[in-house]
Amino acid sequence: MPQGQDDQTEADMTHLTAGTAGKASGTTTDATSHAGEHTCGGCLDRRTLLSRAGGVGLAAAGVAVLAACGGSSDPGGAAATTPAGGGSDGPLAQLADIPVGGALSADDGAGNKILLVQATEGTVTAVSAVCTHQGYEVQPDDAELRCPCHNSVFGLDGAPVSGPADEPLPAFEVHVRDGAVYAGAA
Repeated sequence: MPQGQDDQTEADMTHLTAGTAGKASGTTTDATSHAGEHTCGGCLDRRTLLSRAGGVGLAAAGVAVLAACGGSSDPGGAAATTPAGGGSDGPLAQLADIPVGGALSADDGAGNKILLVQATEGTVTAVSAVCTHQGYEVQPDDAELRCPCHNSVFGLDGAPVSGPADEPLPAFEVHVRDGAVYAGAA
């Protein structure tokens, strides 16, 4: 160790030993009584250290929550959205665009986010894409529907499988005609 560091370490130990000895003997010591012994100038008191650590922790947690709960992100890469033009009169999607055994994100033409599900070939159902736990957007994830915010998982029928959500995703009426999926009953 360089010459100056031995002296500093020794001063630190003296400071710590004096504080411990005072507590053991029942006498009280405060930080100002040893201020002259400790001269590094970069130390933080316990309150400042905990305050700063708590602030950093809260900021990191906030960033993580915002990243996980972003409705526009595509964490699994499996979510697809129908192109514009799926209005109340036009098709919501083409049957061929909905994976068999999976789902496709869509808009019902009235501004509601829905999931078009083709659990078996040629049969399409639809459920709301709004999580019943706290309203975040549910995304298709292979053979499941997943809320990326709190990790609720739903089956392709919209029933809750795991996670904090315990209510099913509401169903929407859709029908298939000429290879396209339309809103409402046939």
